[in-house]
Amino acid sequence: MIETDIELLKGIANQLRIHSIEATTAAGSGHPTSCCSAADIAAALFFGQMKYDAKNPHYYNNDRFILSKGHAAPLLYAAWAENGFVPIPELLKLRQFGNDLEGHPTPRLAFADVATGSLGQGLGVGVGMALAARQDKLDYNTYVLMGDGEIAEGAVWEAASLAGVYKLNNLIGIVDANRLGQSEATAFGHDINVYRDRFKAFGWRVEEIDGHDIEEIMEVLGGVGLDDKPLAIIAKTYKGAGVSFLQDKDGWHGKPLNKEEAAKAIAELAPSAKSGLGVTIPAPTALPAPNLTAPASYPAISYKLGDSIATREAYGTALARLGDVDPRINAMDGDTKNSTFADKFFKKFPDRSVECYIAEQNLVAVSVGYATRGHVPFASTFATFFTRAADHIRVAGISQSNIKLVGSHVGVSIGEDGPSQMALEDLALMRAVVGSVVLYPAEAVATEKLLEQMALHKGVAFLRTSRPKTPVIYGNDEKFPIGGAKVLRHGDKVTVVSAGVTLFEALKAADTLKAEGINITVIDAYSIKPLGKKEILAEAKKTGNTVITVEDHYAEGGLGDAVAGELSSEGVKVHKLAVNGIPRSGHAAELLAHFGIDAAAIVKKVKSL
Repeated sequence: MIETDIELLKGIANQLRIHSIEATTAAGSGHPTSCCSAADIAAALFFGQMKYDAKNPHYYNNDRFILSKGHAAPLLYAAWAENGFVPIPELLKLRQFGNDLEGHPTPRLAFADVATGSLGQGLGVGVGMALAARQDKLDYNTYVLMGDGEIAEGAVWEAASLAGVYKLNNLIGIVDANRLGQSEATAFGHDINVYRDRFKAFGWRVEEIDGHDIEEIMEVLGGVGLDDKPLAIIAKTYKGAGVSFLQDKDGWHGKPLNKEEAAKAIAELAPSAKSGLGVTIPAPTALPAPNLTAPASYPAISYKLGDSIATREAYGTALARLGDVDPRINAMDGDTKNSTFADKFFKKFPDRSVECYIAEQNLVAVSVGYATRGHVPFASTFATFFTRAADHIRVAGISQSNIKLVGSHVGVSIGEDGPSQMALEDLALMRAVVGSVVLYPAEAVATEKLLEQMALHKGVAFLRTSRPKTPVIYGNDEKFPIGGAKVLRHGDKVTVVSAGVTLFEALKAADTLKAEGINITVIDAYSIKPLGKKEILAEAKKTGNTVITVEDHYAEGGLGDAVAGELSSEGVKVHKLAVNGIPRSGHAAELLAHFGIDAAAIVKKVKSL
């Protein structure tokens, strides 16, 4: 084992402070005092404790570090400069357009697994990484550095709870308790006992330390993994530590020093500052790499035309089928797996399944953590509950995460459960996520084939599944490329575009109208984002540029808006049939009729045009 040089680590900590001050002063913005409070912790971790290959941040058995308090980004950048990965002159380009050393870390940087800075998300991601290490039989540890202000976030405690349940002794949560928030002191200031008792209540081993005492920091870090509990280190620190006129002073959050102040601060720090360049960093253990290779193909499916199967059930069947040949796939659920049908995978592959319980923010965060390690996580719950995790999903988009979200029980068609259970905003939410793919199959074959596409696609993807059973209308060999659409009826009057359960209402309407001599086109827009614009536009031109969209979703942000947004510039007029107003309990058929999205409503709308 490499012997720790305490004085060297103290010097490196001051060098990290100097870099953080110089970079933020050069940028004219940033959070130098937040960097200073955590500099001793960072020096101890990066140059004394963590095992990693500094030349290869993506190495599969490196210890992982998540800067959950992302506003201290200059400190992270400084650490990777002092270990030789980032050229030191680059630090002075902090926050400049075109430079990857941004105000908060993103995975544009090889050493940032996820985007951070939306506080409270890092610990949940760390839980996913720690679980992945256990599954992959690797011995890396995951370190998550949090601020004391972000401990107010409920997502932190969702993550803390799950880590305690699964006894993740390879997860270390470090709280930089520097007492001062953005606008005032934090709720508990330096009452460290509050943080201690809360983590203990969630099943963590807790150590309280002086966050500026390198020797004490290293002693506590030496106890990582000694028992079967995750480790919480509550570090009492001071904002602006190391600089006399900044330390523990209010009013400095998010404020860079001017050139004169920076020179004064550096003059205090420089005499004891030491470089980390050339310091020997403990190497990660050479263990076998996990098999995380996509298969050449997936097993065939065998449905019969006319079989009545809910798309939520087809999802469970498909996930288990894909899991047979794709070792990358994991399943997570929020205690709804007997309704989402994820339980089919859970029963078949218990070692690749994680029950996240009723904590949807953490469900998404754990999935993001798994995705950083090369896995392809499928996270499922009722679609309406994903709205609770909206910010986590948004940041997953910024992280370019490879998570797959599957939301069931959508729209008024779920019937008697009532409005709080009806996902009517989910398409709008998921469409707004940068780089996302949004899919909405109408029947089992489409569901199975779209799941294959999701597993092979890199990026955030959302699949919307339904509660009612619907008939199989596609052959087992039908292909469903992302960004496509299927033309199911050809007509010359109006083009009706739909997806999910209302597709069958459109088909019924087409049959009714045909009997009256009115022929309409019906399109299955199974890919909401990217939309099958080519197919829809071609058919719209044949029907006088007139389109009706029908969806079991609110009128705002769903299929209708997607079609209008893509086609209005082409001279196509889009008429939207969608849910308006607050729904209520009732039979599915009653609700579809009441909100004007059933076959009768479509017939009426076509005739009115």
